[in-house]
Parts: sequence; structure tokens; C-alpha cells
Amino acid sequence: MSATAQNTAKNAAPKTAITPTRAEDFPEWYQQVIKAADLAENAPVRGCMIIKPYGYAIWENIQRLLDDKIKDCGVQNAYFPLLIPIEYLSKEAEHIDGFAKECAVVTHHRLEKDAAGKLVPAPAAKLEAPFVIRPTSETIIGEAMAGWINSYRDLPYKLNQWCNVMRWELRPRIFLRTTEFLWQEGHNAFASAEEARADALHMLGVYREFMENSLALPVFAGEKTADERFPGAIATYTVEAMMQDGKALQAGTSHDLGQTFSKSANIKFQGRDGQEHFAHTTSWGVSTRSIGGLIMTHGDDDGVIMPPAVAPYPVVIIPFVKDEAGRGAVIAHCQKLAAQIKSLGIRVHVDVTEERSSNKMWKYIKSGVPLRVEVGDKEMAAGQVTVTPRDLGKDAKQTIGTDQFLAELPKTLMALQTRLLDRARKFRDTHVFDVKTVADIAEFYKADKMGLVRADAAILNDPALVAVRKEFSLSPRCLPFDAPGTVLIGRSY
Repeated sequence: MSATAQNTAKNAAPKTAITPTRAEDFPEWYQQVIKAADLAENAPVRGCMIIKPYGYAIWENIQRLLDDKIKDCGVQNAYFPLLIPIEYLSKEAEHIDGFAKECAVVTHHRLEKDAAGKLVPAPAAKLEAPFVIRPTSETIIGEAMAGWINSYRDLPYKLNQWCNVMRWELRPRIFLRTTEFLWQEGHNAFASAEEARADALHMLGVYREFMENSLALPVFAGEKTADERFPGAIATYTVEAMMQDGKALQAGTSHDLGQTFSKSANIKFQGRDGQEHFAHTTSWGVSTRSIGGLIMTHGDDDGVIMPPAVAPYPVVIIPFVKDEAGRGAVIAHCQKLAAQIKSLGIRVHVDVTEERSSNKMWKYIKSGVPLRVEVGDKEMAAGQVTVTPRDLGKDAKQTIGTDQFLAELPKTLMALQTRLLDRARKFRDTHVFDVKTVADIAEFYKADKMGLVRADAAILNDPALVAVRKEFSLSPRCLPFDAPGTVLIGRSY
């Protein structure tokens, strides 16, 4: 291609706030979106992240909304230690085998300077028994429950904690896979197997509703295959979302643990029959990886797009100031408008910085604020506002009366939330492909097609699938409830 042709092609390409674009390099696009929106950054500790205020505000909103739903299920919040005695994990062989390679271990309780003046673990301060930094809390919570549950009258016993966990990650990626991450983990105990299974499925339904209605993430709900189960579980249920590159993201899981952990922790109770029984337990969790899923599902080549339900602020007001003499009046008008929006129960931010208005506009495009409201002298004089929805962009920009804007604002935000869900669902549903044989699966991914494949679940027993899974980095995502007898297979995060 000649230099002239290259320049013409370059000029013809639409300008985007994020480079590379999704089509050019999706993984790097993801990293640049996080940077542009100022959500998080890599920490000095390898594999860990610093969640910055704007990113943490998303997590706070997720906590607030999901915590209410969890408590509606009769669950109480508690908190358990970060350090778990290693003997607790040792009691449950299958569980520790599943996490052993990911565990961080505390072996000393003091530092001292060596001959070179560097701080090192003090040899005399070596612990007799090391502690594991929690990769999950089934064992330590089970040990506590064993002392709290004595009778069938104590059941069901339902606990949840919001905390951090640590699982040593070899290939970290902000929000998606980090050595330390934030989550909630629920742990419930029941008198019967039927109650435990019902609870595990119910909590999965809570996650599904939350993902779809709050994060606008359409998900497949189903059961994990035996080799994909949580260590120690008798059944693992999952909600799987699809990202814009066609890969699946495990967005939340719920586990029926049977009596695995109650037997290792000795959680016993006297039943109505007067006999002693082991409890049946469940555990379930959602983590900060849901923020990564939100970014990869809704973002475009100008940055992230926030669903209003979890956006740090669904509305931003940008004052357009032509001269310093009129700045005070415009700012005061915008603050008054913000107060009216807050009275509707809607979070709002007024940008009173002296940054150029055009720079402000691009800042909020890249950070995905659902609704941008511009107010200048012209709008103020006419009793109007200029409004632009982030998902539709400048083509949907309109100037309307302030009273009309306020009256319609809740519906406007709900419509935006619905559009994001509908768009993501359409993408997901058009990127699931039915196949019949292992050869079909290989042909699909050899052609570098994007999406998941769906096949009869019996295909999991075909020995030829092992090599194809390895060649294309595939895994069975779930046995979907809405398509009994089938399995979804694909690449994942």
C-alpha cells in the first residue's frame, strides 16, 4: 500500500478514545479502558491491584445492592480471621488438594535485620504451626459453626462475610485474576440434604437476578461438570457471562457441599428423632471479577459504559462557563439542579473544576458515566439542559426543559440500563453455536470463530475431546438449566 493510501485509510478510520480498539487487541483494550477510567492499577506486590476511588465506588454499589438481597434470604453478616490454622485445611484432604498450589503461608511472627541490615524473618520467630492466608473460609467457619450448632432448633444457620482472600495467581489481570481480591462468601448449614440443595440453587438464582438486573450481564445458569466442581463440593452451580471477545466469565458460583465440611469440622446436631446427625452445608460467592465482566461486556472503543444501577454516579453535570464573570451563577445553577436530582434518590456529580469543557466531556465518556448533562448560559436562561446518554452517544444528544428532564430521569436511566442488558443478551445469544461432534468443535475454533459451542452432554465422554480442549484452551462452562442434556464449551477467563 502506498503512503498516500495508508494516510487515506488512517484518516478514514473513526477516531476512538481508546487504542487499540477491541477488534485490534481485546486484552490490551481492556487494560487501557481500566487506565482511562482510572479504575485500578497494578500494586507493588506482584499479582495484586490497587482499586482506585472510582473503581472502588462500583464495588461499594455492588456490595450495597447484593448485601440487601443476601439479607433478604435470612443471612446475617459476620467476620472471620484472615489467617487459617493449617490443621483446619489438613482435615479436608480434597479441599486442600484443590487449593494447595494457590495458598500463601505465614511462617514467622517477627522480622529482624540481618548482617547486611536488611529486614528478614527472624529465625527464632518461626511459628510452630504456620497459618494459611484464607483462599476461602469453609474450614474456619465450619470450625466455628461446630461450636454454635447443637440442635435442629439451631438450623438453618446462615452466615455471610465481605472480605479479601488470597490465591497465588501466576497470570494476573486486574479485576479478573489477582492474587488478592475482594468478595462475599456465604456459608449456610441445614438439617437435610434437600434443604442444602434448595439453598444452593436459590442463591444461584439471587446471583442471576443480580447480574442481569444490576450489572446488565445476561448469564447462563447451570451446573458445573464433575471435573470443574469446587474442591469438596458434591455439586457446583454457576452463572456464566459472555464477554465481547466470545469468552466466558464465571460470574458467581454456589456450592452444595453435602456433609463434606461438616464431617471434617464435626458440625453435628441432635435431630428431631433424638439422634446425632452431621449438618449439610452450602457456600456461595461473587467477587470483584464482576467489575471486569462489566467492563468487557459493556465497553466500547471510547471506554467503559456503566450500568446506572452500579455506576458511581449515574448522572454528571458539566457546567459550560464562557467567562469567569458568569462562573458563579452557572455553578450555583448546576448545584441546585444536582440537589433536585439527589432528591429523586439518584447519585450525581457536578464537575466544578476549571478544566476545559471538552476535556471534561471526554473524561466522562471514557469513565462511562451513563448520562452527561451540560448546562451553560444558554440552557440556564431557557430553563433547559442538554443531555447525552453514554450508550447512544452524540446521535441521541438533545436539549430539553429542566422540568421535563427531572420528571423523566428515573425512566431515562432505567431505559439505558435495559438497553445495555438487551444489547449484551443479543450478542450472547448470537454467539452460541450448536455442534454435534468433537470434530465440529475443533473446526469451529480452528477457524478462530468467536463464542461458545453447545453440544449433547454425552460429548464429554468422548476421549477425543481431551486433545481438542488442550489444543484450543477450552473448558466445559456448565450444563445449562435452560437446555437440559447439553453442555456449553468454550474459552474462558
